Formats: sequence, structure tokens, C-alpha cells
Amino acid sequence: MKLEELRDIAKSHGINHGKLTKADLIKSIQASEGNFACFGTASDGACDQAGCTWRKDCFVVSLG
Repeated sequence: MKLEELRDIAKSHGINHGKLTKADLIKSIQASEGNFACFGTASDGACDQAGCTWRKDCFVVSLG
């Protein structure tokens, strides 16, 4: 997902995106949705958050 799209989502959640990195922005959105703020922390390709919006991107970041 592109950064501008993330900023729009953050804005809809009342998050001031300021100069947050993409990962920190996603973590802020996760937290505001009541989810674990765990983006980019999956280890060994394992994650128990099957319904996470960011799952695919998370694996790319955490395994990269």
C-alpha cells in the first residue's frame, strides 16, 4: 500500500501522521483499530493475526 493511502487511513482514525515511517504509521493504525501494533515483527513467517489488513506487507518487511 502506498504511503498516501496510509495517510488517508490514518487521518480517518484521527492519527496525526506527521513524519512517521510507513511501519510506525501502520502500527498506529493497528493500535487505533484495537489490534496488536506488531507490523514487521513476524518471525520465521509465523503470525497468528490471520485477519490482519497488513499481513502480506508485514511478511515482506519482516522477512526482507
